[in-house]
Amino acid sequence: MNRQRFLNIAAMTAVGFAMALWGSAVAQHAGEHKLISPQDIKWGPAPPSVPPGAQAAVLYGDPGKEGMFAFRLKMPKGYHIAPHTHPKPEIVTVLSGTARLGMGTTADRDKAQVLPAGSFFALTPDSAHYFFADEDTVIQLNSTGPWGINYVNPKDDPRQKTQ
Repeated sequence: MNRQRFLNIAAMTAVGFAMALWGSAVAQHAGEHKLISPQDIKWGPAPPSVPPGAQAAVLYGDPGKEGMFAFRLKMPKGYHIAPHTHPKPEIVTVLSGTARLGMGTTADRDKAQVLPAGSFFALTPDSAHYFFADEDTVIQLNSTGPWGINYVNPKDDPRQKTQ
């Protein structure tokens, strides 16, 4: 077999494997078509793993279980999430307001990137970052569960403050 043919077969095999993995992830929710109008979103308290003051709405899936999910987080002006990581990748869109996202283990508002409504970011697993809301802000987070958050400094974890 010549080298070019081998490379073509290897590439097609890799693409097929990737498609199979993607297909199995999608198949977990394949029977669940869901449409939600803005007025039908049910807001409630945010999970105790983020600082108090935010509201959350799960749009799709279950962040606590295996599989895809989408949820929104509504944060008031001045809201801050200390440096933290997540065990899985996250895809986030700023739907309204203005936020700031900084990378690293020390929060520095001045070094954080300003993200107006319409901005998008994607984070790899275990990348330390922090968040500020410059005004009332809503983000949509898409990922695969189970979702988790690990604070760089355990003293920043709101779950530790309620115990």
